[in-house]
Amino acid sequence: MKRRTRRIWAWSIAGALVLIVGSFAWVGVRGFLATHELQAAMPLATSMKKHLLAQESEAAVDDGEKLAAHAAEAAALTGDPVWRVVELIPGLGPNLTVVRELAASVDDVASGAVVPLAELSSTIELNDFAPAGGRVDLQPMIDAGPSVSAAADTLAAATERVRAVAGEPVVGPLADARSELTDLLVETSATLDALDNAVELVPAMLGVDGPRNYVLLFQNNAELRSTGGIAGALALIHTDQGGFGLAQQASSQDFPRFDPPVVDLPIDTLALYGDNTARWIQDVNFTPQFPLAASIAREMWRLQFGLEADGVIATDPVMLSYLLEATGPVELPTGDVLTSENAVQLLLLEAYQRYSDPADQDAFFAAAASSVFNALASGSVEPSKLIQALITGGEEHRILIWNAREDEQSVLADTTLAGDLPDSTATAEAFGVYFNDATGSKMDNFLDVTLDAGSVTCRNDGRPNFELHVTLTNTAPGDAATSLPGYITGGGNFGTAPGNIKTTVAVYGYPGSFNLGVRSNGAEAPYHPAVEADYTLSKVTVELAPGESQKFEFGFLGNDPKRTGIDTFVTPMINPLVTGQLDIDCESALF
Repeated sequence: MKRRTRRIWAWSIAGALVLIVGSFAWVGVRGFLATHELQAAMPLATSMKKHLLAQESEAAVDDGEKLAAHAAEAAALTGDPVWRVVELIPGLGPNLTVVRELAASVDDVASGAVVPLAELSSTIELNDFAPAGGRVDLQPMIDAGPSVSAAADTLAAATERVRAVAGEPVVGPLADARSELTDLLVETSATLDALDNAVELVPAMLGVDGPRNYVLLFQNNAELRSTGGIAGALALIHTDQGGFGLAQQASSQDFPRFDPPVVDLPIDTLALYGDNTARWIQDVNFTPQFPLAASIAREMWRLQFGLEADGVIATDPVMLSYLLEATGPVELPTGDVLTSENAVQLLLLEAYQRYSDPADQDAFFAAAASSVFNALASGSVEPSKLIQALITGGEEHRILIWNAREDEQSVLADTTLAGDLPDSTATAEAFGVYFNDATGSKMDNFLDVTLDAGSVTCRNDGRPNFELHVTLTNTAPGDAATSLPGYITGGGNFGTAPGNIKTTVAVYGYPGSFNLGVRSNGAEAPYHPAVEADYTLSKVTVELAPGESQKFEFGFLGNDPKRTGIDTFVTPMINPLVTGQLDIDCESALF
């Protein structure tokens, strides 16, 4: 009896070993095959993107179908019961869980987004969205709406699925693959969200349900304001059933100093920037809150011209240069030929050297804006370059949109187009770095700025220290006071010596951060600590003579140990400002 019992136990143990070994072999083989399928799928995503941009719809559909087939096979290989059981084994299990989730995410994206969008590309071309004869055919955009929306939802769900296993301890190569896929999903999801917002908003803003009117603020980066520059030139854009055109043009000189202020400003905005923000059209964007600035501009337009607009759009000469990449050179009534290469220099410097009368300057700006607008409206534009121009301008915050209709404004919220104070993410805190000219002139052509940012954790509670180093330099010639026109230097009319540049710099920490102050030249610098819309901030003012430079170090204490990364949102300047990586340690950090 005992011998029989021992035999049963022996066979049971042997059977269990065979089952375990077989399960490992099963999972190992299927894992190898799944990895092979995913490796075959990933290059197809890049290939498909190239075909879509080249409007090669058949090739894009073919790539999409192949990608979907590889992804489906990878998901099937990693989704069986044996695989799920082996996931319970400590050490090995997390690796298998991550492989399964990655495969399932790619499968979801392939079937729910890639294939539908590839098929959509076979029925709609980029040219369908290009303006022609002052009109955009809205029907293709309306037809694309459901497919784009569904694809955007699929991408968002897949992104969250991968993020859910971001903390699982896995082997190095798998961790790299997880990180690569996460980055790809985040980037693609952001792009698709923008497209989804566009197909929802553009028809409405182009008057599919009736006429619309929008105030256009043409921001002048030669005289900085937080959102870009003063609104020196303005226009009214009228839209109806896909048609659009300039209904009216104006300049800042057409607006008086409003007394009393046109709105009651929030108390913190009033304390920071004064009531000029609600008195002068040139100063509405002292505050970096574009929705607030836009609503003030809308009210000023109503009071001055008797029309209550449906929203406000802001852009700048740099964005104009991007659009000229799509339209090609445009001839102005003056005989000048405006190109993507000369637009910024011509509009922000040469015009002031050529015309001493502000009225003549305004007329030149108005002619440039209307000429480019007419080129866009006529249809003489390359759609792919136009889309790229809009993407680049959006990323650099050179296109800002505020909608007076709450439902449409909610679609814009959390996008780069909204122009509101920045939001932090799960891993990174957002800081805003905003500049306002205090010279009262167009000297910011000669203002050079560098920005570096970084963080370090030194406290026992894990709260990180953040620092942002801002260096400003006046690059004007030494004889700027006499060699430059008075309209550029300001002529000393606002208390700044001709040739000097006076600037206020406001660095906004996210809500909940603690202001640690400002340092310059190794010592504490005088600054204005304040709060706007719950954002902690430090504001300094600096005046620089030609050739002079000054560096400011802004410090903040974070409130979440999990968020040690840093994202920066900066006033759009003439030259795009790239944030450098700042290495700080606990000995040098501001406390």
